[in-house]
Amino acid sequence: MTRAHSSIGNVQEIPLDLLEIGKAQVRVDLSSGIDELAASIRAQGLLQPIIVAAQTNGKFEILAGQRRFLAHKALGYQTIRAIVHDSDSIDDDTKVAISLTENLVRRDNNQKELIDACTKLFRRYGSIKMVAEATGLSPQVVSQYVKYDQLVPELKKKVDNAQLDMKIALQAQQAATNQDGSVDIEAAEKFAAELKPMSNVQRKKFVEVVASDPTESLEEKIERGRKQPVLKQVIVTMEESLHHGLQSYAKDSGQNQDEAAVQLIEDGLTRRGFLEE
Repeated sequence: MTRAHSSIGNVQEIPLDLLEIGKAQVRVDLSSGIDELAASIRAQGLLQPIIVAAQTNGKFEILAGQRRFLAHKALGYQTIRAIVHDSDSIDDDTKVAISLTENLVRRDNNQKELIDACTKLFRRYGSIKMVAEATGLSPQVVSQYVKYDQLVPELKKKVDNAQLDMKIALQAQQAATNQDGSVDIEAAEKFAAELKPMSNVQRKKFVEVVASDPTESLEEKIERGRKQPVLKQVIVTMEESLHHGLQSYAKDSGQNQDEAAVQLIEDGLTRRGFLEE
């Protein structure tokens, strides 16, 4: 095995037969895109080393990069470049965090994989803030993901199948929750379908409207929820520092820039008495 020093750790060229895919890996879909990835590696080489932990048995556990490992096997390569960590200094939850953060940078995790990883870390740490710091996700997004277990099975299935965003699933269930805490399953599914094409502002209004009168029928609630306020588009020119601040706030709050700007304007106008609570 060839070795090299790096500021990010010990980089080695490791034989493939000494590598094992770790149990803490975030990704669960290993099959998609392997041929395309292999073709890219053949043409351009490995652009990013995998991350592994050295084991006492002489082998290495893959913490991040299992698809690159499989692509190397498909190409018939004998070794792969890897950043090596000492397994004694890395517990299972840290391995999950490494895997999740590395894949977040690559933008190739699906929502269910992120939910599973955040939930596992939250059960260990018991803190939204600590999970957010470990993964690089915003506290608001982590908070949404760890509430997955609270969803009714029907909404969980839609989230699992990528038919529904986690945030919308939570809003739909909130709107369909009765005063005694039970959830109207039919209402939750219908509300989710209504909320899906709406903007964040419209979804917030929909939830407020349908929850305001528990005596109404489901059809009446949906009809009133569809009566959305008229939206106006405003183009704003701002200094670069303000724009960076808006981007940071949007990321922290788990919103896009438009939604974050609307929330900040609404909060400011309400505090100054120009909007009713």
